[in-house]
Order: sequence, then C-alpha cells, then structure tokens
Amino acid sequence: MSMRTLPAMLVLVVLSGCGSGSALSQTVIDQAARQGVAPDLMYVVDLPGYELAEQSAGAVGEEGFGAVYTAPGGQQVELRVDRGPYKCVGTCERDGDGWYTEHEGRQEYVAVRASHYVRLTSQAEQVERAVLKQAAEGARPAVGDGTPSPPPSPVERGDLPENGDGAPIQPTGPGG
Repeated sequence: MSMRTLPAMLVLVVLSGCGSGSALSQTVIDQAARQGVAPDLMYVVDLPGYELAEQSAGAVGEEGFGAVYTAPGGQQVELRVDRGPYKCVGTCERDGDGWYTEHEGRQEYVAVRASHYVRLTSQAEQVERAVLKQAAEGARPAVGDGTPSPPPSPVERGDLPENGDGAPIQPTGPGG
C-alpha cells in the first residue's frame, strides 16, 4: 500500500462508521411493516452514547413504531412514534414545540408533529433534558419515501405440467 492511498482509506473507514448506530436496516424496516407499522411512523434518532438495538424495533399499538437505544452501561432510552394527540401523564411542561414530562422516576420528551408524535423516555436524570429534547426534535424518518421494499416475487418453477395439479398418477385398484 502506498503512502498516498493510506489517507484516502482512513477517510473511507471513518465515514463508513458515521451514523451507523442510528439507521434501520432494510430487514428491520420490512419486518416492522409486516407487523403493521405505518412506514411514515418509522423513525430513528441520534442520541450520543447510545446505539439502536435493532432487535427491539417493531410495532406499538395499531400502527405505531417503537425501538430501544442502549448504552454500554446497560442504560436504555425508549423511542415511540404514534398518531393521535399526545396525552401527558405526570408533571408536564411545554418546551418548544413539544412536552417534557417527569413521572414515577422516568422522564420523557415528546416532539409533536402535524399528524403524530415522537417520544423518548428514560430513567430520570439518565440523559440530560436538553439532549433528550434535541434527539426527539431531530428524529428523522427511517424510510426514505415512506414505502418498504416490495415483497419477493414468487419463484417460477417451470417443472409443473400445464394441465392438472402435478400430482403423480396412481391408478386405483382393489381397496383404494
């Protein structure tokens, strides 16, 4: 390897790792869609120090979406996206376009959008309020155009006969 290609390769390695903890794979998007999640409710967030646990992503309620972000120390932040009006429980404070809530040792920030809301919930004081707010307000759709990939097409076999069901012919005899 020449000294000229080394810097270029380092840039590629660094760039390939950027944002890798926050995007949903197409497999997870397709699985969530099969579970009934509306594609326009699939969101991801950037939460410093936390990685998306893809196995946690899936349906919540009728067509909502949920996932968990985890930190190396075992801390968790729950993401929920759903339609309808947000119903605040506990001590609720209006904060920008959303709500900050504390209730029973938990905190959450809810970013209210036109037709849905994005909610991030964690143990109280686990994540700074400003960080939680920034992550919820910065939530972005995980599905680019709002549609998951199409289901796989049926396999063309080519070995079935044109007439009948393809079962072997077994003439009946005595007793059958």
